[in-house]
Amino acid sequence: MSTTETLDRPQALPATEKQLMFARKLALQNQVILPWNVQQDRRALSQWIDAQSRMMPAASEHPTSKQVAFAERLARAKRRSVPEECFRSRELMSRWIDCNRF
Repeated sequence: MSTTETLDRPQALPATEKQLMFARKLALQNQVILPWNVQQDRRALSQWIDAQSRMMPAASEHPTSKQVAFAERLARAKRRSVPEECFRSRELMSRWIDCNRF
């Protein structure tokens, strides 16, 4: 490689710490792997972040914390307990709430 080729090729800037933290958060949220080579280049990481930001996060099958809190309030008011299987399924929790509303 000649000296002029080296000078003409732009050097990859390292990713910033803020970029890396956000990318790791997105990777966890979308349940994907953050490639090592993408983490080394600021521009490549920015493109990866843009693509991942447009994706819908992977949906969990577990009920949300708001569902659990509301179900527990209903259960206390009606003096009964929330069945254990409802804590493993968002849909079951929703059905239980619908059946036990005031």
